[in-house]
Amino acid sequence: MEFKKQISEKQLIVKIGDLARQSNGSCVVQYGETTVLATAVLGAEEKELDYFPLSVEYEEKFYAAGKIKGSRFIKRETRPPDEAVLTGRLIDRSIRPLFSQEYRRAVQVILTVLSVDQENDPDIVALWAASIALSISDISWNGPIAGVRVSRFLENNESNWVINPSYEVRAKSDLDLVVCGAQGRVIMVEAGAKEIKNNEMAEAIKIGLEHLGEINDFIKEIQVNVGKQKIPLVADLTDEEVLAKAELRKITEDIVKEQAPKYLFEKHLKTKEERIAAAEKIRAKLDEILLEKQIGKEKRVKAMEYANKLIYQQVSLGILNNNQRIDGRNLDEIRPIDCQVSVLPRVHGSAIFSRGETQVLSIVTLAAPGSEQYLDTMEESGRKRFMHHYNFPPFCSGEVKHLSSTGRREIGHGALAEKGIIPVLPPKENFPHTIRIVSEVLSSNGSTSMASVCASVLSAMDAGIPLSKPVAGIAIGLASEEDEKGFKRYKIITDIQDLEDGPGGMDFKVVGTDQGITAVQMDTKTKGLTLPMIDEILDAASKARLEVLNKMRQVLESPRPELSPYAPQVIIFKINPDKIRDVIGPGGRVINDIINHTGAMIDIEQDGSVSVTSPNKESLQKAVEWIKNLTREIVAGEVFEGKVTRIMDFGAFVELIPGQEGMVHVSEMDYQRVEHPNDLVKVDDLVKVKVMEIDKQGRINLSMKALKTPPEGFSGNYVPRKRPARRPFRSSR
Repeated sequence: MEFKKQISEKQLIVKIGDLARQSNGSCVVQYGETTVLATAVLGAEEKELDYFPLSVEYEEKFYAAGKIKGSRFIKRETRPPDEAVLTGRLIDRSIRPLFSQEYRRAVQVILTVLSVDQENDPDIVALWAASIALSISDISWNGPIAGVRVSRFLENNESNWVINPSYEVRAKSDLDLVVCGAQGRVIMVEAGAKEIKNNEMAEAIKIGLEHLGEINDFIKEIQVNVGKQKIPLVADLTDEEVLAKAELRKITEDIVKEQAPKYLFEKHLKTKEERIAAAEKIRAKLDEILLEKQIGKEKRVKAMEYANKLIYQQVSLGILNNNQRIDGRNLDEIRPIDCQVSVLPRVHGSAIFSRGETQVLSIVTLAAPGSEQYLDTMEESGRKRFMHHYNFPPFCSGEVKHLSSTGRREIGHGALAEKGIIPVLPPKENFPHTIRIVSEVLSSNGSTSMASVCASVLSAMDAGIPLSKPVAGIAIGLASEEDEKGFKRYKIITDIQDLEDGPGGMDFKVVGTDQGITAVQMDTKTKGLTLPMIDEILDAASKARLEVLNKMRQVLESPRPELSPYAPQVIIFKINPDKIRDVIGPGGRVINDIINHTGAMIDIEQDGSVSVTSPNKESLQKAVEWIKNLTREIVAGEVFEGKVTRIMDFGAFVELIPGQEGMVHVSEMDYQRVEHPNDLVKVDDLVKVKVMEIDKQGRINLSMKALKTPPEGFSGNYVPRKRPARRPFRSSR
């Protein structure tokens, strides 16, 4: 069955029932010529877990773009690229809040990109497809949900908003925003921007939200026509079991409510260790009472899971009822900040940023332009100049875990910081280095991603990277109560940590300068935020961001005037593309000779761009001059001191610059007649010559006599040169 809808002047086509029929729900969604297959599958049985096992996988296929993987040895798709991981996370964060977190049956959503038209980004199409597959399946959830991309470009100082723009429009925009929501509320936000104002970001979110309604209505129409009957994802209980569960929940609620004021709020819990201990005391008291009531182990475990949720709830109630945070801070107060720079020797730049118990070390490495990351993905081929990588080792949260490859969370946090820093980086023309910043989380307790932004900016300035402005990030949280009609009450809190990020909360991260926003990421554990709430959150984030920036400036106000002495020197210049072969030489002989003699690294692009990288200025300058001499255009009238390379009967060849030589005819050597070039010059002699002409064949004609003073009485003819008298001929007999 096929459904069609016009969305932003393009047709959205949904096909149901043709492919992947063994899944609980599947569909093929086409927008333009970008096509995605979505499948949703429900696990057969409940798992013994303390969380809802939802997984979202976004699969990029090279065939979708008519490409074969660039590796010489591996042509099959392997580990998904970071872009695919980020799209999977975006969709996961959009749909997860619409499931009950009590579910213990696994749900897996797989999104396979079948075709891309290089105009419509498959990430939004995949989000729609995921929502449709879940909506028409028999899997219970509170969807559907929709999402749109919003971009803006300025024309005559007026904002022009574009919904679901093409790649070309996005490249010209100062905003790239994805908004996801349902029923007039915002559930997920992801954005990169070029220092836009709070009111402009709020307006963009509002415009995106307004366009979600028609897509959600379209998905509901499809669900009505082909949707399956939903099945419960929580096991049915007998009446007796329901009563027993209700009684257990009541006991748990009463005990947590009774113990929370004593352990959570009787004194300010300043450290994570104190807060964990307080929560553990509440659970221990609960377990003690349940044992007295002879409650079995399995039920006690379930009660402990429920108690964890209630402890978070009590922390929220303290904020809602009394404006009381568990560590004693005001609602808009940031934890103590400490900044340090130049903390490591030898590296090109380093900094530590601490906010409360969150601590991040960032290290900068600068390298040659040839060290850029090569991109070989379904959508993109090219190179990446700036990379930010984020690491979250188990010791930073006091845990023992296996050290494995980089996870989705680390990739996501690293990409968010990267997105927030890019707008303040110097253009490549002014700063040609490849830049890599690695953020090592040393201690985690609330918004390490925003701490990595601050540490990375300080380390970049420490390295001497001429950032246009410093950037900082902050996370804003929420304490709330809501029912089916919406929020009963809520309060916004600045700089959230551990127990403040529970049910009814959110994590709204904002990165920016003192002039505007450069990145936003939001996900929530509510049914979605309203537009007035977003205005309030952005204002709170601005106030906190300025405070963080002031703390950073007290340590390092601006980038250092010079690069680290350990950072490589880089120069980029242009040569005539026709001269590239002269620099490279036969079999690379010339360029390798330059590298061996100077120690510099040389990269040459097809357009004639040459980048030279060296550990010191002397070798850098030597290599640059060598290349410029190889490629310079010699013109008539120039004077050179060159070395005689060859002598013929008719003249001598002189090397003017490496790889280029001209010929001095015997008649141009002196005003007096020269019988043979050997009479005046020898091979390896240094002689001064003037370029007289370059003929049509590119041959360079030189003159030595043009640089000499003509003899007295010279009339323009050669003056006979006195030569030694010849020795008389003698017979050998």
